[in-house]
Amino acid sequence: MKLYRILQSQGFGSRKGCVAQVRAGTVAVNGVVCDDPEAEFDTTGLELGLDGVAWAYRDKAYVLMHKPAGYECSHHPSHHPSVFSLLPPPLLQRGVQCVGRLDQDTTGLLLFSDDGQFIHRMISPRKGIAKIYRATCAEPVTDAMLEALRKGVMLNDEPAPIAALACERLDAATLRLTLAEGKYHQAKRMIAATGNRVETLHREAIGSHVLPADLPPGNWRWLETTDLQQLEQSWPSAKS
Repeated sequence: MKLYRILQSQGFGSRKGCVAQVRAGTVAVNGVVCDDPEAEFDTTGLELGLDGVAWAYRDKAYVLMHKPAGYECSHHPSHHPSVFSLLPPPLLQRGVQCVGRLDQDTTGLLLFSDDGQFIHRMISPRKGIAKIYRATCAEPVTDAMLEALRKGVMLNDEPAPIAALACERLDAATLRLTLAEGKYHQAKRMIAATGNRVETLHREAIGSHVLPADLPPGNWRWLETTDLQQLEQSWPSAKS
């Protein structure tokens, strides 16, 4: 692939802009500066350098973020800053989208990608991929509340009770809730249906992939091949 097209595919600007960057001598390929935008390279294992910053070539973008409170999962937020403001310009240029959403006051694991098939697989209700939340409640977590969540509670506009895949008490006012459907405000609505109220909500994991303990709020990292393989284990087709 020609170098300027490689840069375009990675979100580094328009054709004209990428050609200009290469001719300005600001682009290195596998550690060697190249000033020919028409030069062709095999993208396998290719490492780009732009103004001294290293970027590995990625055919598709898969990103994990530790979402902080006070950010909306929207390109056009209403009352709070957008989670997209926490990502670098090349990812925004590539058109990455949230893989599902978290409320502005909910924290934790949030995925982004420009791979439409991946996004569909991860958010499709038919896949039933588990999302694991830790909820701190306004009132004590009772045995009756846990039992109701496990058996199913009625939510407005739902024809049948919705049950948690799993539910456990962590301390007097905190529980861990595993859900599959991904309905609007589901964790908060289910807990409200038991007569309690969520004060803080944090997504700990999607499927078997857990939010890294060393990733601070507001930071992101690439999902590598092993991470994607771990997520794939959450897909029903991967278990059949």
